[in-house]
Amino acid sequence: MAKHIQKFSTAVLANLANSAKSGNTEKRLLVSLAATRKNRHNAGHNKSFRRGYEESATKSGHLQSTLNKYMNIPQPEDMVQVMYVWIDGSGQGLRCKTKTVKKEPERPEDCPEWNFDGSSTGQAEGRDSDVYLIPAALYADPFRQGPNKVLLCETRDKNMQPHDTNKRYSCNTIMQRAVSSHPLFAFEQEYTLLDQDGHPYGWPKKGYPAPQGPYYCSVGADRSHGRVIEEAHYRACLYAGINISGTNAEVMPGQWEYQVGPVEGIGMGDQLWMSRFFLHRVAEDFGVVATLDPKPMPGDWNGAGAHVNYNTKAMWEKEGGLKAIEEAIEKLAKRHDLHIRMYDPNQGADNARRLTGLHETAHISEFSSGVADRGASIRIPRNVAARGWGYLEDRRPSSNCDPYVVTEYLVRTTVLNETGNE
Repeated sequence: MAKHIQKFSTAVLANLANSAKSGNTEKRLLVSLAATRKNRHNAGHNKSFRRGYEESATKSGHLQSTLNKYMNIPQPEDMVQVMYVWIDGSGQGLRCKTKTVKKEPERPEDCPEWNFDGSSTGQAEGRDSDVYLIPAALYADPFRQGPNKVLLCETRDKNMQPHDTNKRYSCNTIMQRAVSSHPLFAFEQEYTLLDQDGHPYGWPKKGYPAPQGPYYCSVGADRSHGRVIEEAHYRACLYAGINISGTNAEVMPGQWEYQVGPVEGIGMGDQLWMSRFFLHRVAEDFGVVATLDPKPMPGDWNGAGAHVNYNTKAMWEKEGGLKAIEEAIEKLAKRHDLHIRMYDPNQGADNARRLTGLHETAHISEFSSGVADRGASIRIPRNVAARGWGYLEDRRPSSNCDPYVVTEYLVRTTVLNETGNE
């Protein structure tokens, strides 16, 4: 307040001095006062616009400061925290809980099996609710740091068989059958940031932002919303050991993308799921929601996908690589309907809102491919077509797809030569 008064007084005195030189002091003083009031009104409007964000940031900062007081307490050497993470009954949500172990684990097998209440995650009934957690992939913990770990798990039922919601088991079986083909994947994971009330992050509370155009790969507070979250997530993934290869702001304001890969075989699904866990966990710290809904805003706004870049050893050969890519595309074309059902957790219903033939998508009912064509089902990058070897990009998977299912069916169709749409 004192600084504001000082600026106000300085502005008036400066105008008084200028007015005295022209002999019209009173008139210029009135003009100065009016201009100052207008500036104060605009400042108040901007302050009101920013208030929600500032209050949220202040609260988040206070909580973080308080948490740090406890996180700085020395951790006993024989007490290591391992956060167990698994996919819940929705096929989209992630759950977690933490166990203390006696020493730092180096491999998933070093961690004990555990269980959880499946009746609270949509994976069991209350009268027989235990579901087992089987360690699958181990990562450094970017939140607790030190020797602590984050452990991705498979789920097993009461008979220790893969749970119905466990898509990793089947994917791993297929990847082992195709190991000699070295299937390699890289996902482009798009997501949208929302306020806790579901309103798109950075959007005006009344009305809409300016049309799409200036937001993709943008810089500036008027068009780039949520960079701090993107940067925090990026660093968390790097620390954990995720092969995150890049990030960028997307076409719709408040929408971002990060890329994970290339990763071979089952590791692709593991890393993408864990990167999603880190995304939700980072957004939680900022009091923001990260949604993977494929079409979070209806109308003339881009949806969100999880384009997958894919190749095999044959596609990567300088002799005959492009032919192998074209043959894979022919196989994918014949199973388009099946892949559409496999490419979102609701058997194509989610993608139907996104794959409309608009906003850089092919229509859900039509298969197409082309060089550098972002309106096609399958895109061959221009540099790949020019050099004659490389990879293809399948643009059909939704942002909330299960990467285990997507990668499994790409291999089933293009490597194991399975046919049919059933």
